[in-house]
Amino acid sequence: MGAYSTSAIVDEQMSQWLLQHIARPVVAGMKEEGAEYKGILYCGLMMTAKGPMVLEFNCRFGDPETQPTVMRLESDLAEAMEASIEGRVSEGDFRWSQDASVCVVMASGGYPSTYEAGKKIMGLEEAGQVEGVKVFHAGTAKHDGGYYTSGGRVLGVTSRAADLTTAVSRAYEAVAKIGFEGAHYRTDIAGRALKKG
Repeated sequence: MGAYSTSAIVDEQMSQWLLQHIARPVVAGMKEEGAEYKGILYCGLMMTAKGPMVLEFNCRFGDPETQPTVMRLESDLAEAMEASIEGRVSEGDFRWSQDASVCVVMASGGYPSTYEAGKKIMGLEEAGQVEGVKVFHAGTAKHDGGYYTSGGRVLGVTSRAADLTTAVSRAYEAVAKIGFEGAHYRTDIAGRALKKG
């Protein structure tokens, strides 16, 4: 129902450990088995008292984790994708902002169970005018000159700011400008990180 991204989530030492002990062995193992992999490999991990644990691997971006992550990417995403396809990803000069970002998912009433679609979405333009905010469409359809709900997770309201407190504030400011029947969302995205200070 939401995600956040900062440069402080994983330090450089842990980042290297994750690459060396999880990501690279998986890709190398696939190559050894004759299934060389090129593309997005989403490693779903959980940090536990015993260390990192793998929950899942996906051959796609994670949702909504990707929205705040991409908001911090300062280099060209299309170039990164091209480099991956061509097998030259190590040549890429991928630059990341030190800013923080947060994504709040606005969901249809009833989600994750049964929900109704076809609810008119209001306030998208106003929300998009909040500084540092982008509204990513997930379960929407455009017709009759407007946007309507068409899925369970409807929108990913995402902001970027110099610090996490401001990013959270901006995201919820934008969320408050959007409305559709049955809309609901979590109000505590990045709450634990903010408490840690």
